[in-house]
Amino acid sequence: MNKYKFKNKEVEIVFNSYPKNIKLKLLEIREIIFETASKNEEIGEIEETLRWGEPTYLTTQSKSGSMIRLAFKEKEENKFGIYFHCQTTLVSTFKEMFPKTFTFEGNRCLRFNLDDKIPKTELENCISQALTYNL
Repeated sequence: MNKYKFKNKEVEIVFNSYPKNIKLKLLEIREIIFETASKNEEIGEIEETLRWGEPTYLTTQSKSGSMIRLAFKEKEENKFGIYFHCQTTLVSTFKEMFPKTFTFEGNRCLRFNLDDKIPKTELENCISQALTYNL
């Protein structure tokens, strides 16, 4: 895993600060984000940065999509989430498409427990929709 090297040292530091089991799950999702982007020329290069101290993925170059943010809160030590911009229809669309696949938090988050298996195919679909939301 982690075939996509960190270009932003601050993001790498944040990943390295996570508990190992959470870090591995979030690195898996990070890889899915980069793989999904690489399959679509319209998305272009992904910018990996920090927003609110959390790893965030932007289509800065192409402006094709909406931001994706990965979050882990220490107070919820066995949970993590993938956040999407709350003023988009992304999460409501995901709820319609995958009502039993994901746990949703409001109109902005796919929530996971540490022992959840990441549904890669479905998550790739969600990430692709986010990264092409403005097209």
